[in-house]
Amino acid sequence: MSLELWLLFVPAAFALNVLPGPNNMLAMTNGLRYGLLYALKGGVGRLLAFSILIFLTATGLGAILSTSVTAFYLLKIAGALYLVYLGYRLWRSQPEAISDSAFTKEQKVSTRNIIRQEFFVAITNPKAILIFTAFFPQFLVADTPMLPQFGIMGITFTVLEIIALILYAVSGRQLAFLTRTVRGQKIMNRTSGSLLIGAGGLLAISK
Repeated sequence: MSLELWLLFVPAAFALNVLPGPNNMLAMTNGLRYGLLYALKGGVGRLLAFSILIFLTATGLGAILSTSVTAFYLLKIAGALYLVYLGYRLWRSQPEAISDSAFTKEQKVSTRNIIRQEFFVAITNPKAILIFTAFFPQFLVADTPMLPQFGIMGITFTVLEIIALILYAVSGRQLAFLTRTVRGQKIMNRTSGSLLIGAGGLLAISK
């Protein structure tokens, strides 16, 4: 994977990582309820689930795309359009403020339970596999082995996911106002949406 392509991948992937989705909202809630350490421990479940989904995507898509150039480019175009659509929907979405009643005084929780909770939220999210299926192929080079490329993107995505986890866990304790208000979520949605639309547009016209 070339440095230029990787530098394009990183901001587009991070836009997906920081979306205020179920796992990020859960990390923020856990950060406030149970503390930063427990929120980060719970994130292990999310990372495990995403690693499984990335592996399944890489092995399944890699086999198909390696044998069919037509399928490769059709999926690339469809994925680029999907990213633009996802960005548009995100830009237009109307967030809702999280009620203060959802946050309580810091409590105790089992590490196993909080990891299991994050895992099941991530593994049962249908958007996750769609994102990996539509997003990763945009950065593949057709005449280069697929699995190493998926490996680089998978590792990068996981590192960025850890950063997003930390940001949301910290926000639950210190910066909750950034994501608990309609204004804060709208700014995040529009910033992430713009990055996705831009990435999808550039990839759709790239050779």
